[in-house]
Amino acid sequence: MTSDTAQKSRTSAKDADRQQAIEYLKESVKPGDTIYVILRNVSKSGMSRLIDLYLIKNSRPFRITWNAARTLQVPYDRRREALRIGGCGTDVAFEAVYNLGWALFNDTGALTHQWI
Repeated sequence: MTSDTAQKSRTSAKDADRQQAIEYLKESVKPGDTIYVILRNVSKSGMSRLIDLYLIKNSRPFRITWNAARTLQVPYDRRREALRIGGCGTDVAFEAVYNLGWALFNDTGALTHQWI
């Protein structure tokens, strides 16, 4: 297998994985939902944060972090089980939920967030 063929294979697998995550989230997340965000860690440099994302469904927390990371194509920290958002001086919960609304509904205002 040539390097170009291997690269295309990895890309198509990532695209399929992302599409699967989007379909899964569309079944659970609806426009107007509030995404609850927990800050799990701040890097020593302050340049990235690890967050965990939840919905409340049937009066119970429903964790969507893994599928959100796949949908947003951001790193997932397996050790801390949270998605990593880089940058400094930004509301990472807003950024994640804003981008998730766009990825799922083509509407950046489709979802709201709340820190817990």
